[in-house]
Amino acid sequence: MLKTVLAVVVAIVLIVFGFVWFSGKHVDLKLAQPVSAIGTETPVRVQADDPHGVKSFSAEVEQDGQTATVYHDATKSPQKTRIYSFTAGKKLASFLKEGPARLILEAKSNDHRGSTAKVTQDIQVVLRPPTIVADGREHDINQGGSELVLLDLGGSWTDAGVRVANYTSLTFPMPGQPDNSNSRFSLFAYPWDVNPNTIPVAYARNGAGTEVTTTFRVKIFPKKFRESRIELTDKNMQKVVGELDPDGTGSLLDRFLKLNREMRRENAQTIYNLRNNTEKRILWSGPFIPVKGARESYFADKRSYYYNGRKVDEQVHLGYDLAQVTNMPVKAANSGKVIYADRLGLYGNCVIIDHGYSLESLYGHMSKLLVKAGEMVQKEQPIGISGATGMAFGDHVHFSMMVSGNQVDPKEWWDEHWIHDRILSKIGPNAGESAKASRPSGAQAAAVSHHKKARRR
Repeated sequence: MLKTVLAVVVAIVLIVFGFVWFSGKHVDLKLAQPVSAIGTETPVRVQADDPHGVKSFSAEVEQDGQTATVYHDATKSPQKTRIYSFTAGKKLASFLKEGPARLILEAKSNDHRGSTAKVTQDIQVVLRPPTIVADGREHDINQGGSELVLLDLGGSWTDAGVRVANYTSLTFPMPGQPDNSNSRFSLFAYPWDVNPNTIPVAYARNGAGTEVTTTFRVKIFPKKFRESRIELTDKNMQKVVGELDPDGTGSLLDRFLKLNREMRRENAQTIYNLRNNTEKRILWSGPFIPVKGARESYFADKRSYYYNGRKVDEQVHLGYDLAQVTNMPVKAANSGKVIYADRLGLYGNCVIIDHGYSLESLYGHMSKLLVKAGEMVQKEQPIGISGATGMAFGDHVHFSMMVSGNQVDPKEWWDEHWIHDRILSKIGPNAGESAKASRPSGAQAAAVSHHKKARRR
């Protein structure tokens, strides 16, 4: 009887052990960030997932039959997910030369079998650094405004632009040049919230992540932005919350504040993500035409929100609010291509127009849209009807302009002198078929600021 019981127990143990043994899974390995090239020292991050944890992990580089281990970790860990960070490149594998290679990742599971997973990634070895030279002009830049710098690139590069603090702007080939041309320019933003002592930096990176930078001559003109006070009422908050958060929970104030903070950030990200949907040519002609209407708020207004006499929030309003009459036609400030025509959170019914080279205009709160994404529109063509959709307490139009997805003060783009001096004179008459580089007539000049002031604004 005892022998029978022992036999049964042994059988059960073997069955359980066999189940555990054969049910073990390989470690799931993947690059936490894409890596297409390595250089001298290129950061690599690998994610390893296994329900039993990871017993060991190693990374090798292989080229022309030669192999070198660039990382090894034999620390047992019960964690289901591990992130391994290391560098790969010629510093750890001296035989590497420019050309194709392979990155080999291998991990052993912490289960009873110690099963091994192996992943191979084809990569390029890129050892030549990029070079970058900026033009020698002096660049007068308004805080909250735009500017254009010419750049000459060389060496091995895949990405280039201008960085102002944490904000980046794209580069484009000079008009008439191919996409991979080394002669480039960057129309860049100097955002309103950047300290005016911050110096813009032009950068270039190669595929292995090696970055070089350069500065250029700048003169920054600080700006003082307005402050305003908004009194919240239950009626106004109910209008916004009922439209934008109909199924939300919590108090009316809490729901409104959540929209004012979280949805505002989400909308800003959506706008930023559209910056790559741009034509590499100028689509606009002449100065931008301001949306008609009395200005109820200005660019970069610092708004303080009060409820029952208590300050409850603070946000910055990046655009102009313009009101004239209810349901007035909203016209395009300039020619371009519609890249967005739909609901957009706080902006309600919204249209965004690409004017080329990452320059965009935005029109919000409309009651009706008259255009669709993908349509080409002409300057002063009706694109919608004003309204109060989104976070609007009354009928008006919200108007903004962006450079590389970063909000800028539209005033500069209303001034034909500024456009000529700061943009068109630098990139030449081939910038676009519709671009008019000629200076304004005397009558037009009277409608804008004096030339000398325009250069400094």
